[in-house]
Amino acid sequence: MGCSRWVCLVFVLHLIYPGLVASNGFSDIPKKLLDFAKKSEVFDWMVGVRRKIHENPELGYEEFETSKLIRVELDKMGVKYKHPVAVTGVVGFIGTGEPPFVAIRADMDALPMQELVEWEHKSKNPGKMHGCGHDVHVAMLLGAAKILQEHREELKGTVVLVFQPAEEGGGGAKKILEEGALENVKAIFGLHVEPHLPIGKVASRSGPVLAGSGFFEATISGKGGHAAIPQHSIDPILAASNVIVSLQHLVSREADPLDSQVVTVAKFQGGGAFNVIPDSVTIGGTFRAFSKESFMQLKQRIKEVIHGQAAVQRCSAAVDFLDKDKPFFPATVNDKDLHDYFQIVARDLLGTDNVKDMNPLMGSEDFSFYQEVLPGYFFFLGMQNETLAKLESAHSPYFEVNEDILPYGAALHASLALRYLLEYQPKVSLLEHNHRDEL
Repeated sequence: MGCSRWVCLVFVLHLIYPGLVASNGFSDIPKKLLDFAKKSEVFDWMVGVRRKIHENPELGYEEFETSKLIRVELDKMGVKYKHPVAVTGVVGFIGTGEPPFVAIRADMDALPMQELVEWEHKSKNPGKMHGCGHDVHVAMLLGAAKILQEHREELKGTVVLVFQPAEEGGGGAKKILEEGALENVKAIFGLHVEPHLPIGKVASRSGPVLAGSGFFEATISGKGGHAAIPQHSIDPILAASNVIVSLQHLVSREADPLDSQVVTVAKFQGGGAFNVIPDSVTIGGTFRAFSKESFMQLKQRIKEVIHGQAAVQRCSAAVDFLDKDKPFFPATVNDKDLHDYFQIVARDLLGTDNVKDMNPLMGSEDFSFYQEVLPGYFFFLGMQNETLAKLESAHSPYFEVNEDILPYGAALHASLALRYLLEYQPKVSLLEHNHRDEL
């Protein structure tokens, strides 16, 4: 867009959105939304929502109470929504109900682990914990909904709020897509809290940011017997041990050192006595890569190694990749144009020095399913207060959230969505203005 066209666009938008578009264009929008999110009544409300969810963690596709809480809050705001989507999911709509459509997403599910943090709002569900920050993700998206609903008359398009179930291995994003909930959406944004990044900072990158991942489980069967006479048995523990060592060679000896890959065995179950060789052993783990080719090669070699090494020790093996219940996650790949757009919005909100580039991580995210079908952008939001104790990593039973992060996440969500509509709207053809039935 030439300079004169840009000035003309800003002038027109200033007439349409006098409360949001300042004389210098869109740059004041994020800070105004952050100020709104920091209001005591908004902040305290988000804290209360987050703590209610934290006290009642629910696993993937079981987020019934979390879903109910979300719907109650959306009802209070007067926000329309669809439910159920993907079993427990909620998809809300703010704006005109017409194109363009832009989505912002939060995951709702907890982890199957016992919380070890002693505080007033500790998990009340034994063996379940919000140890990855999904409770705060939901609270921030509800905060964004409150901000956007406050400015709904200025939205010349529609923001789609995606409250997604089952991110932790269940592939809830895939089910959201399969049910057509994001039809006609032009872009989607998602975030994750980062305990090791200072509060008020964000980090991301263009291109691959997180790896594709899958799971495997293998049962290695032999012949049980007395530990004192191993010659009468076929030892599956020995076979499983050889399998584990050999699996590590897939990365160290077969993968290109410049092509990051991971194979980890994290589960080993077999035997129940000190002097009894069991009949079978079960092992399981995860494998990860950034390219589909490398991922599928790892999958094939994992199967071959398990069968081959079991046979060397006279055992048999059955391998299950669990992809019916835990679908393979693609790599999370950020759209280049959305990266450039994110940098502009984040810098206006947080300042240039607080917007960081990052290296790819071997963690995975089912946000990647969205990115396979539409432009998507995923980023990390810091929450470490450097004057306080260091926060533990996600998936730790000691994981804690710095609730001061809530306004930042809410304002970023709202700014990315609202400003996307403001900048995209003039480019939308009138031919695209078809109403959606659910709105």
